[in-house]
Amino acid sequence: MKPAVDGLEQELGDQIHFIRLNIQEETGKELAPVYGFEYTPTFIYFDAQGNELWRTVGELDPQRVRDSLP
Repeated sequence: MKPAVDGLEQELGDQIHFIRLNIQEETGKELAPVYGFEYTPTFIYFDAQGNELWRTVGELDPQRVRDSLP
């Protein structure tokens, strides 16, 4: 999964902010209950106002990310 996300980050990094959290580390442990994720990988897509548009657990579909861009 990491190579797919790395590729998207390289391709779309000027349009999307990618934030990676490890739920085994302090920040991840703090934010997991805030955003309601407990399984990894979990991908959450937010709009520019911080509203959650969609989420998926498991495999990420790169085309879905591209299609979500304004």
